Amino acid sequence: MIPEILIQSVLTLFLSARLSNMFSFVLLIFMTEDIIKDSSKKVDNGDTISVDYVGKLEDGTVFDTSVKEAAVEAGIYNQMRDYEPLTFTVGAGQMIKGFDEGVVGMKVGEEKTLKIPPDEAYGEYIQELSRELPVEAVNFAPEVGMQLATETGLSGFVTEVGEKTFIVDFNHELAGKTLIFDIKIVSVEE
Repeated sequence: MIPEILIQSVLTLFLSARLSNMFSFVLLIFMTEDIIKDSSKKVDNGDTISVDYVGKLEDGTVFDTSVKEAAVEAGIYNQMRDYEPLTFTVGAGQMIKGFDEGVVGMKVGEEKTLKIPPDEAYGEYIQELSRELPVEAVNFAPEVGMQLATETGLSGFVTEVGEKTFIVDFNHELAGKTLIFDIKIVSVEE
């Protein structure tokens, strides 16, 4: 025979779960209504939005994306990464200028291609930020592609290695490049 206290505990848990599920269902209805209401809202500064994007260079080379299928197709898929919409607050300086300004006025579900010049992306390429250093100045063997950081927080990549010198480029890897972003607004929240 099952003790009465156990039966009461199971019934209490069952009823709590049903009420919890009912609360979740009601909350889901309210959230759905908000999403439906916001689908016609235009993106403005201060809004938190989510976007799917595919970032390309002018030659069509995909350098980043939030869309798994696009990453696989471009040969840049990383199984350690979550492919999901990018969420940010418009106008808060979290994005490059051209991307931030490019989404203003769009609506949920709207798609657009942004062509962003270097001065609205990662800046122009500055030759002086590419430095030739003597191999003997470091206590490691530099290799092309190696990332280095200075004590001041500046980071760069080794781009060339010679017998006695190597070159570290402290420019952003996308500096001097026009970027193309195919974007789709997924959600908008004030």
